[in-house]
Amino acid sequence: MAIVSDAVCTFCGCTCDDIELHTEGDRIVKAKRACRLGTTWFTSHGAGAGQPAALVDGREATLDEAVERAVDILAAADYPLLYGLSNTTCETQRLTVLLAERLRGAIDSHSSL
Repeated sequence: MAIVSDAVCTFCGCTCDDIELHTEGDRIVKAKRACRLGTTWFTSHGAGAGQPAALVDGREATLDEAVERAVDILAAADYPLLYGLSNTTCETQRLTVLLAERLRGAIDSHSSL
């Protein structure tokens, strides 16, 4: 068992940064000091073993193919909505804001539900 100290949870946006993660192999089995949401988030996500890198139109695709398809979709959009950033890092959110500005689109957070 390995322990990661001072892990940051990005699930809800509070960015709790004092979490201690306990791992067995490639799985997180305990998230000490995480709330119920954070604990579930950390312990319920696997490494994705056996899963394709991406799906395009329902078929397996490489990551490069998926990125190209995403570029095509965004380039053709009139007013794209970028959504679902609650599980991402601050750096990813920053880049998404820049992308939305470049596309003249909109960003909505999960809190609008």
